[in-house]
Amino acid sequence: MSMPAEFHEIAKRVNNWGRWGSDDEIGTLNLITDEVVREAAATVRTGRRVPLALPLKEDGVQTGMIPGRVNPLHAMVQINQELFGPGTVACSDDAVTMGLQTATHWDALTHVSHSGKIYNGRPATTVTAHGGAEFSGIDKPRHIVSRGILLDVARALGKDRLDGGHAVTPEDLEAAEELAGTKVRAGDIVLVRTGQIQLYLAGDKHSYAFPSPGLSVRTPEWFHARDVAAVANDTLTFEIFPPEIEDLWLPVHALDLVEMGMLQGQNWNLEKLSTACGELSRHTFLLSAMPEPFVGATGTPVAPVAIL
Repeated sequence: MSMPAEFHEIAKRVNNWGRWGSDDEIGTLNLITDEVVREAAATVRTGRRVPLALPLKEDGVQTGMIPGRVNPLHAMVQINQELFGPGTVACSDDAVTMGLQTATHWDALTHVSHSGKIYNGRPATTVTAHGGAEFSGIDKPRHIVSRGILLDVARALGKDRLDGGHAVTPEDLEAAEELAGTKVRAGDIVLVRTGQIQLYLAGDKHSYAFPSPGLSVRTPEWFHARDVAAVANDTLTFEIFPPEIEDLWLPVHALDLVEMGMLQGQNWNLEKLSTACGELSRHTFLLSAMPEPFVGATGTPVAPVAIL
């Protein structure tokens, strides 16, 4: 089934193809300039550090709903082995098998395609079985550090956790902006809290996955208008799931990643950050969210840290 006219109309309004040149592979991360990073560093006042990643473990967030996306399988490949002979220093080594989008992660711009295209108008066929992503792989953005801003939508709407069927709208984001007492600006990384991850933290990963609140198809235009560099939230699917428009699956992914060239993050634990921001009465911070540079990969695990 082809995308409906409504989708294509939004796509035209948020499209960034060619904005940073025909060779560009990192999209809205171009908005994180040296000046943006200097200003982000100035937000650090206490030095308080809040980790935002889930532990990588075999009993992780994945339920088998998404084929091939396996939780981390950890194995010891040597234990106290004296590699250089008896009495020498002994080494222990590990190996892990996991889906790169399994836990707290970034989606690369090549994670989805639509109408045969990926970001900047390149053919979707440039993602291959043996080479992965020829363009816009997750290895291309070598550093992601900027001002982070927590838009605590759940708190702004007077809830600890949004209902499973709640589509986060631009109006919700503006309410969270008002709660934060600051405006989203160019080059920011926006973290949208729904509270959904509470279900996973409580041991109910099936309810965490479905049904899930998430971003509405109306939100890409809001992020585009503010020149946001990247967006992450505390859900498995990022956008509302099941979709708000019947049979239109992952439209926000397609608009953000393909049309806008804006990275998405999922399964970020924003609970302790929400508490810290409330205690300090501010919602901006220096955010370090470095991608692991897997060459040609369409996503990567990330261990983000907010520094307040």
